[in-house]
Amino acid sequence: MQTNQTNQTSVKSKGKLDAQAILLLVVHALFGGANALSGTFVGVYLWKAKNDFTLIGWFTLTTHLTMAITFWLAGKWVKEHNKMNCLRIGVSISACFYMLVLWMGTSSVHYFVWLGMVQGISVGLFWIAFNVVYFEVTDPDNRDRFNGWVGLLGACAGIIAPWISGLLIVTLGDGAGYRLIFSISLGIFLLGVVVSFFLKKRKLSGTYEWLLPLRILRQPQTPWKRVSLALLFQGVREGVFGFMIGLLVYISTSSEASLGNFALITSSVALVSFWAAGRFIRPSFRKKSMFIGSVMVVLVILPFFWKMSFSTLLIFGIGSALFFPMYSIPMVSVVFDLIGSDDESAKQREEYIVLRELSLNVGRVCGVLLFICVISWSKEPLIINVLLLVIGSSTFFSWVFIRNQLPAAKS
Repeated sequence: MQTNQTNQTSVKSKGKLDAQAILLLVVHALFGGANALSGTFVGVYLWKAKNDFTLIGWFTLTTHLTMAITFWLAGKWVKEHNKMNCLRIGVSISACFYMLVLWMGTSSVHYFVWLGMVQGISVGLFWIAFNVVYFEVTDPDNRDRFNGWVGLLGACAGIIAPWISGLLIVTLGDGAGYRLIFSISLGIFLLGVVVSFFLKKRKLSGTYEWLLPLRILRQPQTPWKRVSLALLFQGVREGVFGFMIGLLVYISTSSEASLGNFALITSSVALVSFWAAGRFIRPSFRKKSMFIGSVMVVLVILPFFWKMSFSTLLIFGIGSALFFPMYSIPMVSVVFDLIGSDDESAKQREEYIVLRELSLNVGRVCGVLLFICVISWSKEPLIINVLLLVIGSSTFFSWVFIRNQLPAAKS
């Protein structure tokens, strides 16, 4: 039976989001908007400096490794100190990342390891704090709704920001265009820091247990073994598709404007699908929803075997935008419901969130390592397509491992 979660300031109406949850959505939207404006083009920026898939793979790998370490170390901060400062510093370091890229210019390609570390630290600090506060301001009744709004706002940012960025880069040229969009992102991140001060300081309780994730996974009957494997497979896809699809769009069209149009179209579809999924998916439907979503996002990869072009990439993008919310919203909700399933785990929410993020990042690292190994061996189109299909199929294995946990989420 679900228990009342710790540190909630009031009893929320069933299914409704309170003011703090809405404010957290605003902070998330600003963070996501700034990343959508420039993050979509970071891989392209590095690619134009040096046409090397492997280099971009190592940049991404460094980011995920640093992110995993940051999650584990920052867990103590968010549990025993001010988690809101952790969130603010994460946003601030994201701004610093774009300042560094602006300062280094095209020579950024020579410092990709250090830039990956800065990005990993910024993302790690933001998400460990965000996820803890997210757990505290939501409950099983409104968690799917909150996740739907997260996706909805992310889709809105994806519609507008990359399209504007692509237009500016094409209009102003590489140098001025990239400087402008990175500068605007910097400003939005700083605005996110300001807005975050309106979030209430959260109460603190307990002492951080550094090795709790390991202790949990060593328990023989814990559902976290299956859940962690599901998260690992989810991370495999995220680690590679997060940078590879946008890069393939640019390579196919040689135009940042086309990448912006791609993001506009696919995010418009995601806007509708996240709204529908957040509104209509209920705990009792999570199992079927995740199955449909996990299978369909694999099937939409198959057109690549016919031809890798803007058209087939668009088919993939629209299909993923349409069906991925059916997979991702239940996935997020069931994990956080498990964290809040009893008083003991709710009190150790920081450690469980670290376990969640470590599982995701292990998957991301594995996915990127596989990508680097294969790309170093061959860059033939057929090999790349098979690689994308193998990596993309990880969503189905994610559903296989978590499916028995899904009925337990019914409230």
